[in-house]
Order: sequence, then C-alpha cells, then structure tokens
Amino acid sequence: MLPNMGLTFSGSTGMDLSNNHFEGRVPSLPFGLAALNLSGNRFSGTLSFLCEIGQFLTFLDLSNNSLTGRLPDCWMKFQEKLVVLSLSDNNLSGEIPSSLGFLLNLEALSLRTNNFVGEVPMSLSNCTRLRFVDLGENKLSGVIPEWIGEKLSKLYALVLGSNKFYGRLPLQVCWLYNLQVLDLSNNGLSGNIPRCFNNFTSMARKVFKDDLGTHSYSTFGGRIPGRNPAPRACRSIINCRRLQFRETNEAQYSDNAWVVWKGTQRLFGRSGLQLLKSIDLSRNNLSGKVPHEITSLYELISLNLSMNKLHGEVPKDMSLLRNLESLDLSNNEFSGHIPWSLAQLTFLSYLDLSYNNLSGRIPTGSQLQRFSYTSYSGNPQLCGPPLTPRCGFAPVAGKKDVEEDEEDSWKSYYTGMGAGFAVGFLGICGALVLNHRCRYFFFALLSYIKDWIYVTTVVHFGKLERNLRR
Repeated sequence: MLPNMGLTFSGSTGMDLSNNHFEGRVPSLPFGLAALNLSGNRFSGTLSFLCEIGQFLTFLDLSNNSLTGRLPDCWMKFQEKLVVLSLSDNNLSGEIPSSLGFLLNLEALSLRTNNFVGEVPMSLSNCTRLRFVDLGENKLSGVIPEWIGEKLSKLYALVLGSNKFYGRLPLQVCWLYNLQVLDLSNNGLSGNIPRCFNNFTSMARKVFKDDLGTHSYSTFGGRIPGRNPAPRACRSIINCRRLQFRETNEAQYSDNAWVVWKGTQRLFGRSGLQLLKSIDLSRNNLSGKVPHEITSLYELISLNLSMNKLHGEVPKDMSLLRNLESLDLSNNEFSGHIPWSLAQLTFLSYLDLSYNNLSGRIPTGSQLQRFSYTSYSGNPQLCGPPLTPRCGFAPVAGKKDVEEDEEDSWKSYYTGMGAGFAVGFLGICGALVLNHRCRYFFFALLSYIKDWIYVTTVVHFGKLERNLRR
C-alpha cells in the first residue's frame, strides 16, 4: 500500500513510482503535481483521485495497472498543461468522455487494452497537436472518423486495431502526410483500399524530422524525474528507488506501441518506433484489388493485408518497395503468378502468401526459395521449390495405370467416331428415300459432277496430246 502523500510535497513537482509492486487504491496526492508516473504497478480502484490534482499536471502515466471504472470528467482543468496521457493496459470501461477534447496541448494519447465502448468523441478533433494516438484493443465502434485526417495532421502513429469499427476507410485518412504507423487491423472495415495511400509521404521518402516519438513536459520550476538521489520524503516509502530527481524543469517521454511484426506482436519503443514505417489492415472485410499506388511507398518496411477478401494479381512492381522486410498477403483471393519483382526485395525476411488462388511456378534462383513451404501453402495450382520439388503433372501410380488410361481414351475416341458416321449416313439415306425433291436434286447433282469431271478430263488430255506431238 502507498501511504497518503497529500502533504508530503510542496510546490509543483514530479513523482515517479513506476515499475514497483504497489497495490491497492491510489492515495491522496500532492495538489501541485506536475508529472505523475505510476505505471507498472498493481493499483486498483477508480481514477477519481485525478480530480483532486491541480491544473499544473503536464504528464500522466497510469498504464499497466488494474484500475477500473469510467474516466472522470474533470479534464478541462488540465487543458493548458497536459502533454502526455497514458492509461493503457487497465480495466477501464465506459465511453471516452468528450471533455478530453479540452486537452489542447496533448501530444500523446494511449488508451490501449481497456474496455472502452462507443464512438471516438468528435471533441478530440480539437487536440490538433496530437502526434501519437493508440486506442487499440478496446470495444470502440462506429466508422473511422473523417476528422482524424482533417484535423490531426501531425499524427505519425494511428493505432485503432482490435476494435469494432466498420464501414469504408475515409479518404481523409490520406491527408495524414506525416503518418508512419497505421494499424486498423482486426475490425469490420469493408470496401476498397483507397488509391490515395501514396499521399503518406513519410512512408515514401526518407525524412529527417524532429523526434516525433519524444514528448517534452515541464514541472514549472519544480523537480522532476532524474538521476540524483531521492529526497528524505521518498526514503520513507518502501521500494521507492525509482523516484529520483534532478534540478531542471523539463523531462521527456518516448512513445511505445504494439505492432504485428513478421507474424508476431512486438513492442516498439523509442528507437524502433521512430524508424518503423508500417501499414496493417489485416483481419477486415476489405475487397477489390491492391491499388498500384501503394508501391510508391518506397520506404515502407512492413505491409500486412492478410485475412481480407482482396482479389486480382499481386502488384507486379513490388520491387519498388525496396526497404520492405515483412509482407503478409495470406488468406485472401489473389490469383495469377507470383511476380518476379518479389525476388528483388533484398531486405525481405518474412513472406506469407498462403491460402490464396495463386498459380504457376514460384520464381526460382532467388531468395523466395529460402522461405518455408508454409509461406506458399493453400495455393493448389502453385508449384516449385520450396512447395514442390518441381513443376509439371502430378506423378502417377505406375506405368500400367497410364497404359490402361490411354487404351480407354482411344476406345472412347473410336466409338464416338463410328457412332457419328452411322448417324450421318443414315440421315442422308433417309432423306433420299422419303423426300422426292431431295432425291431428284441429289442425283441431278451427281450427274452434273460426273459430266464436269468427264469434260475436264477430256480437255486436259487433248491439250497434253497436242503438246506431245509438237
């Protein structure tokens, strides 16, 4: 249990008790707190204590606890200060309150892995400084809001995966020019993939911007987490070794996000997330063809379109995605050959094309042979290493079976030919016997042909005889 610290600290200060074993309800905290990090503990109960903290709070991280209940509705008082809000990995429930829209300076919002329901409140469109949004693994529903693309133009990471969103992808998503991580997986999205994905210019070229994944927050002249020894007030708290301070008024927080990477879910922190450029639209009901424009995202590292209803051919110019390391197109309805351009992706280390309608030979003499056969399984008309030793007809049981099959086929051929001749002959004879006009015409035609042959023969022999006499 954590003791009551409402009177322990004076002034604006920072408090970091993260990654310990504290449990129970969060006690009374100093009114003048500017930064609070209680992540990685076993705290339970509601978040009502937040409404007792003053308006100086710039940083709040309560992730990885067992907190429950709804979000309080007192966010308005933090509107001018709060930069980072992380409540992920708890048991919070209810709708996301519209009062979060008062946080005009908010840069990072993480509500991942809770039980939030309802739609994303439109009031969040006021938080135009947001660069990182992770609402994944909740029970949010409705359509993907258009205002995300219209208002949150600074976003570099948008994670809405594992919710209950439905409908088409709004074209306004393509207005997020700074986007580097897009995760809309495991929802009920339908329709085509927008052709305007080539507007994600941060995925199309190497850009060296400020560290988008790092957020600075201030303690307004007080002390914040650092590396100097903790004060005496902290030494009275069991296992408070992480509550350390340094004489400064600024600290930094780095984003982190769970991303499906090469078939498994992986946590990306500051260094990895900043370099990652990923699109994950897997486990939806998307249909149509993969737009050609997606191959212009030259710096894309991971592309996951698995478990949809996409069809058509795999884009032939996939080699343009020269930095691609992970490609998953499995469990769709792709057809045609595997393009040779895939073999030119020298950084590709994970590939899954299984359970489609692909056919023909797997391009040989390339790195595509070093992937497991499971990368190609579920395509009955696909052949070649590593799926099969070679391409061609399937091996037969034995020579005798082949000879019997050939004999049966010739018997069927001759039987059909004989039956056809008999039917035709009898049809002609029947017409001559039963129809007087037909019989007259037929014999007159024979007489004409006979006379023509006789005259032609006589004339030609006469000419030949005269030539020989000369």
